[in-house]
Amino acid sequence: MKIDKFKVEEWFNKYEKDAVYDLADTCVESLSIDELLEITGNREEYLTELFSKKLNYGAIHGSKRLKNAICTMYQRQTPGNITITHGAIGANQLVIMSLVEPGDKVVSVVPTYQQHYSIPKSFGADVKMFFLKEEDNWLPDLENLRQIVGNDTKLICINNPNNPTGAVIPDDMMREIVEIAKLSGAYILCDEVYRGLNHEGNPFSVSVADIYDKGISTGSMSKVFSLAGLRLGWIVGNKCIIDEINHQREYNTISVGILDDYFASIAIENKDKIIKRNLEKIKIGKEIITKWADSEPNVHLVTPKGGTTAFVRYNLPVPSTELCAELQKETGVMILPGETLEVDGFLRIGYGNNFENLKKALKIFSVWLSNK
Repeated sequence: MKIDKFKVEEWFNKYEKDAVYDLADTCVESLSIDELLEITGNREEYLTELFSKKLNYGAIHGSKRLKNAICTMYQRQTPGNITITHGAIGANQLVIMSLVEPGDKVVSVVPTYQQHYSIPKSFGADVKMFFLKEEDNWLPDLENLRQIVGNDTKLICINNPNNPTGAVIPDDMMREIVEIAKLSGAYILCDEVYRGLNHEGNPFSVSVADIYDKGISTGSMSKVFSLAGLRLGWIVGNKCIIDEINHQREYNTISVGILDDYFASIAIENKDKIIKRNLEKIKIGKEIITKWADSEPNVHLVTPKGGTTAFVRYNLPVPSTELCAELQKETGVMILPGETLEVDGFLRIGYGNNFENLKKALKIFSVWLSNK
């Protein structure tokens, strides 16, 4: 099987090690194990449990404790509707591998995580990219989506909240997307790794798995819980879908690490405390980047409504890969070029941690822009 180069990940592999100021990071400041246990208020109890654990395979599809915790983030799910994976990257791959065959029509929003269009393309699927637009505040034009989906689509891939734009699909719009999917009987894969980080109101948008029988939600510990090092994610869908995915899963997963499962359970059981902590940090970073964008004549930003990233348009007549490579070489500031997300002329900037560095880097970037 041949597959396109994963542009975002290859950019990180090439540039991250030399960055002085990393504005490409998409996580809220990571928690240490010490900080996680401090948040729970049950440090000694959890440490006693931890040191008594046998390092076997554990529960193959995820522990009952972990699945019960995940259910609390959904409206109508049970442990039988969930399987545990190696991160959301493993979850997304398993869903596509389980559902898509050569010749199937797949519609994917863009910009998004490249898995959603490159993996089905590698299987021989007919992939249609549905481009979100800045003038629509990065929300889908439903009439255009309806025309692209038609009556022959097998799978629709969306991302909510959206990476890189920070757009949040309103609940009523998500229900309209479901109605569009029903016209062709299409599955909807919604990458919900930032679900829980809406900036206003309920931090959790409605999940597609709760409102559509053929809706599939993927999530992980990386963004909402600041625990990317656990490498743990999940898939939520109806039992028939989960059974089919588990059939595929046996070939590449067996189980996640028993310690990953344990710490993820603890974190999700304390989700309100962790999300409160992370939203407070996001608020600080968002204020910094929006003030900068408002005062910087060479850029434009549609204010993000969720997640940890901003998608900034710039007005220089150079490709984003060239701009970002030159910027980092000359200043040490690392920013992700929009071209790696199929939308040139834009830059993805993360604002979830190290706010002093964020301020310094944006100031350096402004000086650099003014000299171009």
